[in-house]
Amino acid sequence: MNTFVYLFNIPKGIIRIFYFMGRPATKPIRFKDGFYIEIRNKGSKTSGIKLRRDTEKQMQQSIKEYERTKDVIVLGESKNGKWVNELVKAKQD
Repeated sequence: MNTFVYLFNIPKGIIRIFYFMGRPATKPIRFKDGFYIEIRNKGSKTSGIKLRRDTEKQMQQSIKEYERTKDVIVLGESKNGKWVNELVKAKQD
């Protein structure tokens, strides 16, 4: 059994034991309908945060706002949990 036990010292000498069992969920993320961009620090190779906007105009405004200080990657449009453009589909695989 994969059980991890963590001991935490609490004031007055009380020791509590916390059990964490199992593994994390593997269900894929479903994106809401909208336009997505990814924002990350300049020069960073790790994944940034994903921002959703309802319209393409709002997405363009967000790009202009963040492009001075951050790296901005346009992910595209999502409808019914699927990507509309092929570029993002290829990037996920």
